[in-house]
Amino acid sequence: MADSSSYDRHLRSIGQSLEAQRIQVFDLTRQGENYIARGEPEKETSLLATLRNWQKRLRSQGMTTSLQFTARDIDELDQQGSSNRSKANRVPDFHGLANTLRTVGAYLDEKNADLIELHKKQLSVTILSRNTAGYPEMEERSLGSFYELFVKLHALRHRRQ
Repeated sequence: MADSSSYDRHLRSIGQSLEAQRIQVFDLTRQGENYIARGEPEKETSLLATLRNWQKRLRSQGMTTSLQFTARDIDELDQQGSSNRSKANRVPDFHGLANTLRTVGAYLDEKNADLIELHKKQLSVTILSRNTAGYPEMEERSLGSFYELFVKLHALRHRRQ
């Protein structure tokens, strides 16, 4: 299963990085302690951005971005993001990618599942994991189905502070 720092922290940190790069729809694969994310940044609507994307596409024959996150990368991302999270009395935005992925990670931790792949779409997530007996399980869920868990986790963190 995940190490002691758990999936909620790993996925939140990865979500912060993907959010900063405007990647909202992606595939995430876990390989040992590393994660590989593949997705495309959201399209900008300005004419200049369209021209830039067109030039990039001509040079690279596609816009799909592939990012690797090692345990060290995740630690660094976690430290960088801690200043944003230290604002007290602020309810986090569930719809922010980092919080959504943190909640999915907590769900995996709660199930004691081992993440294999995660496919994030606009309104849903497909999770391929290995259960405690070692068998693969696949679930497709709407992002909204995680909201109740998000509220519960926020209340628990708020009480600890």
